[in-house]
Amino acid sequence: MNQPQRLFSLDRNVFLLGVVSLLTDVSSEMIYPLLPVFLTTVLGAGMGFVGLVEGVAESASSLLKLFSGWISDRLGMRKGIVFGGYSLSTLSRPFIAAATMPWHVLAIRFADRAGKGIRTSPRDALIAASSRPEDWGRSFGFHRGMDHTGAIIGPLIAFGLLQYLGWDYRTIFWCSFFPGLLSVSVILWGISERTPPPTAGPPATLSLAPFDRRFRLFLLLIGLFTLGNSSDAFLILRAQQAGVPVAHLPLLWIALHVTKMSSSLPAGIASDRIGRRTLIISGWFVYALVYLGFAYATSVWQIWALFLAYGFFFGLTEGVEKALIADLVPESLRGTAYGLCNAAIGLAVLPASLIMGFLWETVGIPAAFGFGALMAVLASGGLWLLFRRPA
Repeated sequence: MNQPQRLFSLDRNVFLLGVVSLLTDVSSEMIYPLLPVFLTTVLGAGMGFVGLVEGVAESASSLLKLFSGWISDRLGMRKGIVFGGYSLSTLSRPFIAAATMPWHVLAIRFADRAGKGIRTSPRDALIAASSRPEDWGRSFGFHRGMDHTGAIIGPLIAFGLLQYLGWDYRTIFWCSFFPGLLSVSVILWGISERTPPPTAGPPATLSLAPFDRRFRLFLLLIGLFTLGNSSDAFLILRAQQAGVPVAHLPLLWIALHVTKMSSSLPAGIASDRIGRRTLIISGWFVYALVYLGFAYATSVWQIWALFLAYGFFFGLTEGVEKALIADLVPESLRGTAYGLCNAAIGLAVLPASLIMGFLWETVGIPAAFGFGALMAVLASGGLWLLFRRPA
């Protein structure tokens, strides 16, 4: 039997899926840092509508991740579903350029995030199936690092186009189509299917019944944390309010992703060696401190420092959480497990953004960001208790 081809000490699938994420994020991050400003200044939407757009889009995405993960387990097929999800996002995203009403952006953003919902759980299961267990942290850390590299390149392109085109948001949105098209081509021609063996574990069902107590409680803690993790669109608006010029918002977004990129792979490797709990709890505490900082920041340099620190939260948690799920569940249930995790996020992300918008407008900025910090501290304590003993 032929051994899977490896590139740079990684399975070929893992490496190429990292390339796909890089190209996809180049496409999406050409748009995302500019979208809240486009909604509020060009289309005349209010702060509450910004929260609605992001909350609805992310909730739909998270719930679709549940069904796509379960279907990929039932069919024993990952690649085709991953291809379909990336294709939907690529085809829908540039049509934001044609939007003339805020609800147009809501519909298009929904389609874009639906594509993400379709692809994410099968893709994560494919990464786990393409990696050795002792390399799960490294593989997911590499994937997140490539994703964030794309999120650096995308805003750089947007920043250059803003200078060249003179604030022509719509042309930038149309240009986002081309890197997305390249990412779909890599999936079609470069990724190979990896199906779980028939004896890999119990059959997948849309329930928590096949999963053990630790996985179920981990889902609860993820939901609790997410209740205080509102859309990053609010951080962009907070930066603008604190005095960061609109022209510098893509650069601020780049700085955020530099710290995400630089910390993801080292954190993943560290989690393979010292365990997942320490990294995740550290990341959630960083999040709490950063949100307290945003609550009281008064100058531009403080905003820049907080965005840099915020990136380390992602590096410490994103890939490590996915590696922890691979630790906790059998291979035949991993698509469903990743889907359940994202469904827990989906159930909390809409109220999280709505709570942030409501507290911001009615109580004030300190209360809005303080709520997010409190949820992170509570979730950290729960995770420490859950994994205080060896499995």
